[in-house]
Amino acid sequence: MAPTSTPQTPFGRVLTAMVTPFTADGALDLDGAQRLAAHLVDAGNDGLVVNGTTGESPTTRDAEKAQLVRAVVDAVGDRAFVVAGAGTNDTRHSLELARAAQDAGAHGLLAVTPYYSKPPQEGLLRHFTAIADATDLPVMLYDIPGRSGVPINTETMVRLAEHPRIVANKDAKGDLGRASWAIARSGLAWYSGDDMLNLPLLSVGAVGFVSVVGHVVTPELRALLDAHLNGDVTKATEIHQKLLPVFTGMFRTQGVITTKAALGLQGLPGGPLRLPLVELSPEETEQLTRDLAAGGVQL
Repeated sequence: MAPTSTPQTPFGRVLTAMVTPFTADGALDLDGAQRLAAHLVDAGNDGLVVNGTTGESPTTRDAEKAQLVRAVVDAVGDRAFVVAGAGTNDTRHSLELARAAQDAGAHGLLAVTPYYSKPPQEGLLRHFTAIADATDLPVMLYDIPGRSGVPINTETMVRLAEHPRIVANKDAKGDLGRASWAIARSGLAWYSGDDMLNLPLLSVGAVGFVSVVGHVVTPELRALLDAHLNGDVTKATEIHQKLLPVFTGMFRTQGVITTKAALGLQGLPGGPLRLPLVELSPEETEQLTRDLAAGGVQL
Protein backbone atom coordinates (compact mmCIF):
# COMPACT_ATOMS: atom_id res chain seq x y z
CA MET A 1 0.00 0.00 0.00
CA ALA A 2 1.45 3.35 -1.08
CA PRO A 3 1.29 6.47 1.09
CA THR A 4 -1.93 8.44 0.94
CA SER A 5 -2.09 10.86 -1.98
CA THR A 6 -4.13 14.02 -2.39
CA PRO A 7 -5.30 15.75 -5.58
CA GLN A 8 -2.86 18.56 -4.80
CA THR A 9 0.10 16.21 -4.22
CA PRO A 10 -0.74 12.92 -5.98
CA PHE A 11 2.84 11.61 -5.63
CA GLY A 12 3.94 13.51 -2.54
CA ARG A 13 6.19 16.55 -2.75
CA VAL A 14 9.84 15.45 -2.86
CA LEU A 15 10.75 12.70 -5.32
CA THR A 16 14.12 11.63 -6.66
CA ALA A 17 14.53 10.37 -10.22
CA MET A 18 16.59 7.35 -9.24
CA VAL A 19 19.56 5.94 -11.11
CA THR A 20 19.57 2.24 -11.96
CA PRO A 21 22.46 0.51 -10.17
CA PHE A 22 24.48 -2.00 -12.19
CA THR A 23 27.02 -4.58 -11.09
CA ALA A 24 30.67 -4.36 -12.10
CA ASP A 25 29.94 -6.44 -15.21
CA GLY A 26 27.04 -4.20 -16.23
CA ALA A 27 24.15 -6.39 -15.09
CA LEU A 28 21.13 -5.06 -13.21
CA ASP A 29 21.92 -4.76 -9.49
CA LEU A 30 18.59 -5.37 -7.80
CA ASP A 31 20.08 -5.58 -4.32
CA GLY A 32 21.83 -2.27 -4.88
CA ALA A 33 18.61 -0.74 -6.19
CA GLN A 34 16.77 -1.78 -3.05
CA ARG A 35 19.50 -0.41 -0.80
CA LEU A 36 19.62 2.87 -2.70
CA ALA A 37 15.83 3.18 -2.67
CA ALA A 38 15.72 2.62 1.09
CA HIS A 39 18.50 5.19 1.60
CA LEU A 40 16.64 7.80 -0.45
CA VAL A 41 13.36 7.26 1.34
CA ASP A 42 15.11 7.35 4.71
CA ALA A 43 16.61 10.69 3.64
CA GLY A 44 13.13 12.16 3.20
CA ASN A 45 11.81 11.34 -0.27
CA ASP A 46 8.06 10.85 -0.60
CA GLY A 47 8.57 8.96 -3.83
CA LEU A 48 11.01 7.62 -6.37
CA VAL A 49 10.86 7.67 -10.14
CA VAL A 50 12.44 4.58 -11.65
CA ASN A 51 13.08 3.74 -15.30
CA GLY A 52 13.33 7.37 -16.32
CA THR A 53 16.21 8.76 -18.34
CA THR A 54 18.13 9.19 -15.07
CA GLY A 55 17.56 5.45 -14.69
CA GLU A 56 19.20 4.87 -18.10
CA SER A 57 15.90 3.72 -19.56
CA PRO A 58 17.19 3.89 -23.16
CA THR A 59 19.62 1.06 -22.40
CA THR A 60 17.61 -1.17 -20.05
CA ARG A 61 15.50 -3.97 -21.47
CA ASP A 62 11.77 -4.24 -20.83
CA ALA A 63 12.24 -7.26 -18.56
CA GLU A 64 14.85 -5.34 -16.53
CA LYS A 65 12.47 -2.42 -16.17
CA ALA A 66 9.78 -4.69 -14.71
CA GLN A 67 12.29 -6.36 -12.39
CA LEU A 68 13.47 -2.96 -11.14
CA VAL A 69 9.94 -1.74 -10.40
CA ARG A 70 9.14 -4.93 -8.52
CA ALA A 71 12.34 -4.73 -6.46
CA VAL A 72 11.89 -1.07 -5.52
CA VAL A 73 8.22 -1.57 -4.64
CA ASP A 74 9.21 -4.50 -2.43
CA ALA A 75 11.83 -2.34 -0.71
CA VAL A 76 9.95 0.93 -0.12
CA GLY A 77 6.50 0.69 -1.68
CA ASP A 78 4.75 0.69 1.69
CA ARG A 79 6.18 4.10 2.59
CA ALA A 80 6.91 5.90 -0.69
CA PHE A 81 5.36 6.30 -4.11
CA VAL A 82 7.08 4.33 -6.86
CA VAL A 83 6.50 6.00 -10.22
CA ALA A 84 7.64 4.07 -13.27
CA GLY A 85 8.82 5.63 -16.50
CA ALA A 86 6.76 4.25 -19.36
CA GLY A 87 7.23 6.82 -22.11
CA THR A 88 8.93 6.13 -25.42
CA ASN A 89 8.54 7.53 -28.94
CA ASP A 90 6.47 4.46 -29.86
CA THR A 91 2.97 4.60 -28.42
CA ARG A 92 2.42 0.85 -28.67
CA HIS A 93 5.66 0.16 -26.82
CA SER A 94 4.71 2.74 -24.20
CA LEU A 95 1.43 0.95 -23.56
CA GLU A 96 3.30 -2.33 -23.06
CA LEU A 97 5.65 -0.68 -20.55
CA ALA A 98 2.73 0.95 -18.74
CA ARG A 99 0.91 -2.35 -18.31
CA ALA A 100 4.08 -4.12 -17.23
CA ALA A 101 4.73 -1.39 -14.64
CA GLN A 102 1.23 -1.79 -13.24
CA ASP A 103 1.67 -5.56 -13.07
CA ALA A 104 4.96 -5.05 -11.21
CA GLY A 105 3.25 -2.92 -8.56
CA ALA A 106 4.05 0.67 -9.57
CA HIS A 107 1.89 3.37 -8.01
CA GLY A 108 2.02 5.72 -10.99
CA LEU A 109 3.48 6.31 -14.43
CA LEU A 110 5.83 8.95 -15.85
CA ALA A 111 5.19 9.57 -19.55
CA VAL A 112 7.75 11.66 -21.42
CA THR A 113 6.97 13.53 -24.60
CA PRO A 114 7.78 11.26 -27.57
CA TYR A 115 11.31 12.16 -28.56
CA TYR A 116 12.99 12.56 -31.96
CA SER A 117 9.78 11.99 -33.95
CA LYS A 118 8.58 15.57 -33.27
CA PRO A 119 4.84 14.80 -33.45
CA PRO A 120 2.29 17.64 -33.65
CA GLN A 121 0.19 18.54 -30.62
CA GLU A 122 -2.65 16.28 -31.76
CA GLY A 123 -0.18 13.39 -31.78
CA LEU A 124 0.88 14.25 -28.23
CA LEU A 125 -2.74 14.39 -27.13
CA ARG A 126 -3.50 10.96 -28.56
CA HIS A 127 -0.24 9.45 -27.30
CA PHE A 128 -0.68 10.55 -23.68
CA THR A 129 -4.38 9.70 -23.70
CA ALA A 130 -3.58 6.18 -24.90
CA ILE A 131 -1.10 5.71 -22.05
CA ALA A 132 -3.61 6.99 -19.51
CA ASP A 133 -6.25 4.65 -20.90
CA ALA A 134 -3.92 1.62 -20.75
CA THR A 135 -3.91 1.15 -16.95
CA ASP A 136 -5.62 2.25 -13.76
CA LEU A 137 -2.54 4.18 -12.62
CA PRO A 138 -2.27 7.96 -12.28
CA VAL A 139 -0.01 9.56 -14.88
CA MET A 140 2.58 12.31 -14.60
CA LEU A 141 3.43 13.93 -17.91
CA TYR A 142 7.07 14.85 -18.53
CA ASP A 143 7.61 18.01 -20.59
CA ILE A 144 11.26 18.32 -21.61
CA PRO A 145 11.51 19.88 -25.08
CA GLY A 146 15.29 20.21 -24.87
CA ARG A 147 15.50 16.43 -25.19
CA SER A 148 12.25 15.52 -26.88
CA GLY A 149 12.32 18.30 -29.47
CA VAL A 150 8.64 19.21 -28.93
CA PRO A 151 7.00 21.08 -26.02
CA ILE A 152 3.60 20.21 -24.64
CA ASN A 153 1.69 23.41 -25.37
CA THR A 154 -0.54 24.93 -22.71
CA GLU A 155 -3.71 24.20 -24.68
CA THR A 156 -2.66 20.56 -24.93
CA MET A 157 -1.99 20.46 -21.17
CA VAL A 158 -5.45 21.81 -20.51
CA ARG A 159 -7.05 19.15 -22.71
CA LEU A 160 -4.97 16.35 -21.21
CA ALA A 161 -5.90 17.46 -17.70
CA GLU A 162 -9.49 16.54 -18.47
CA HIS A 163 -8.49 12.88 -18.35
CA PRO A 164 -9.18 11.54 -14.84
CA ARG A 165 -5.84 9.71 -14.63
CA ILE A 166 -3.59 12.48 -15.98
CA VAL A 167 -2.93 14.26 -12.71
CA ALA A 168 0.51 15.87 -12.82
CA ASN A 169 3.31 17.30 -14.93
CA LYS A 170 7.07 17.19 -14.49
CA ASP A 171 8.27 20.49 -15.90
CA ALA A 172 11.72 20.65 -17.47
CA LYS A 173 10.74 23.26 -20.04
CA GLY A 174 12.61 26.09 -18.35
CA ASP A 175 9.91 28.68 -19.07
CA LEU A 176 8.35 30.19 -15.96
CA GLY A 177 5.84 32.20 -17.99
CA ARG A 178 4.45 29.17 -19.77
CA ALA A 179 4.49 27.21 -16.51
CA SER A 180 2.48 29.94 -14.80
CA TRP A 181 -0.25 29.84 -17.43
CA ALA A 182 -0.32 26.04 -17.61
CA ILE A 183 -0.56 25.66 -13.82
CA ALA A 184 -3.34 28.21 -13.62
CA ARG A 185 -5.37 26.81 -16.50
CA SER A 186 -4.83 23.04 -16.24
CA GLY A 187 -5.04 22.45 -12.52
CA LEU A 188 -2.41 19.71 -12.83
CA ALA A 189 -0.13 19.06 -9.88
CA TRP A 190 3.13 20.65 -11.00
CA TYR A 191 6.54 19.21 -10.19
CA SER A 192 9.83 20.90 -10.95
CA GLY A 193 11.99 18.72 -13.18
CA ASP A 194 14.84 21.24 -13.28
CA ASP A 195 16.68 21.49 -9.97
CA MET A 196 18.01 24.99 -10.58
CA LEU A 197 14.40 26.18 -10.93
CA ASN A 198 12.94 24.34 -7.93
CA LEU A 199 12.34 27.49 -5.90
CA PRO A 200 11.17 29.69 -8.79
CA LEU A 201 8.65 27.05 -9.87
CA LEU A 202 7.30 26.80 -6.32
CA SER A 203 6.70 30.55 -6.47
CA VAL A 204 4.37 30.17 -9.46
CA GLY A 205 2.43 27.20 -8.14
CA ALA A 206 4.51 24.01 -8.26
CA VAL A 207 3.82 21.55 -5.44
CA GLY A 208 7.15 19.75 -5.35
CA PHE A 209 10.14 18.32 -7.17
CA VAL A 210 11.23 15.36 -9.24
CA SER A 211 14.91 15.85 -8.56
CA VAL A 212 18.25 14.48 -9.67
CA VAL A 213 20.27 16.19 -6.94
CA GLY A 214 17.93 14.53 -4.46
CA HIS A 215 20.41 11.65 -4.58
CA VAL A 216 22.73 13.76 -2.42
CA VAL A 217 20.70 16.63 -0.86
CA THR A 218 17.17 15.39 -0.15
CA PRO A 219 17.10 16.84 3.41
CA GLU A 220 18.02 20.26 2.03
CA LEU A 221 15.35 20.04 -0.67
CA ARG A 222 12.81 19.13 2.00
CA ALA A 223 13.92 22.07 4.12
CA LEU A 224 13.64 24.44 1.14
CA LEU A 225 10.14 23.20 0.40
CA ASP A 226 9.04 23.42 4.02
CA ALA A 227 10.38 26.96 4.32
CA HIS A 228 8.46 27.99 1.21
CA LEU A 229 5.24 26.37 2.44
CA ASN A 230 5.64 28.12 5.79
CA GLY A 231 6.06 31.49 4.11
CA ASP A 232 9.70 31.90 5.08
CA VAL A 233 10.95 33.29 1.79
CA THR A 234 14.28 34.37 3.26
CA LYS A 235 15.12 30.88 4.52
CA ALA A 236 14.00 29.23 1.28
CA THR A 237 16.22 31.61 -0.68
CA GLU A 238 19.18 30.95 1.61
CA ILE A 239 18.86 27.20 1.08
CA HIS A 240 18.49 27.68 -2.68
CA GLN A 241 21.64 29.77 -2.80
CA LYS A 242 23.56 27.29 -0.63
CA LEU A 243 22.67 24.54 -3.11
CA LEU A 244 23.75 26.46 -6.21
CA PRO A 245 27.17 24.72 -6.39
CA VAL A 246 25.39 21.34 -6.22
CA PHE A 247 22.88 22.29 -8.91
CA THR A 248 25.74 23.48 -11.11
CA GLY A 249 28.15 20.64 -10.40
CA MET A 250 25.66 17.84 -10.95
CA PHE A 251 24.91 19.13 -14.44
CA ARG A 252 28.35 20.13 -15.72
CA THR A 253 27.96 17.05 -17.88
CA GLN A 254 25.18 14.50 -18.33
CA GLY A 255 23.31 14.08 -15.04
CA VAL A 256 23.39 10.28 -14.78
CA ILE A 257 27.17 10.34 -15.13
CA THR A 258 27.67 12.84 -12.30
CA THR A 259 25.03 11.22 -10.10
CA LYS A 260 26.64 7.80 -10.25
CA ALA A 261 30.01 9.42 -9.56
CA ALA A 262 28.56 11.25 -6.55
CA LEU A 263 27.01 8.06 -5.21
CA GLY A 264 30.36 6.33 -5.61
CA LEU A 265 32.05 9.09 -3.61
CA GLN A 266 29.53 8.45 -0.83
CA GLY A 267 29.86 4.67 -0.95
CA LEU A 268 26.29 4.18 -2.20
CA PRO A 269 25.10 1.79 -4.92
CA GLY A 270 25.32 3.04 -8.48
CA GLY A 271 27.94 1.10 -10.34
CA PRO A 272 29.03 1.61 -13.93
CA LEU A 273 27.14 3.18 -16.81
CA ARG A 274 25.96 1.62 -20.03
CA LEU A 275 27.24 3.07 -23.29
CA PRO A 276 26.89 5.61 -24.75
CA LEU A 277 27.26 7.10 -21.26
CA VAL A 278 30.81 7.07 -19.90
CA GLU A 279 32.43 7.69 -16.52
CA LEU A 280 33.82 11.03 -15.42
CA SER A 281 37.49 11.67 -16.02
CA PRO A 282 39.69 12.10 -12.91
CA GLU A 283 39.70 15.86 -13.50
CA GLU A 284 35.91 15.94 -13.75
CA THR A 285 35.61 13.88 -10.58
CA GLU A 286 37.82 16.37 -8.75
CA GLN A 287 35.63 19.23 -9.97
CA LEU A 288 32.47 17.40 -8.87
CA THR A 289 34.00 16.79 -5.44
CA ARG A 290 34.71 20.51 -5.10
CA ASP A 291 31.21 21.44 -6.25
CA LEU A 292 29.54 19.08 -3.80
CA ALA A 293 31.73 20.21 -0.92
CA ALA A 294 30.93 23.86 -1.74
CA GLY A 295 27.25 22.98 -1.40
CA GLY A 296 27.74 21.31 1.96
CA VAL A 297 27.54 17.68 0.82
CA GLN A 298 29.47 15.33 3.10
CA LEU A 299 31.69 12.92 1.17
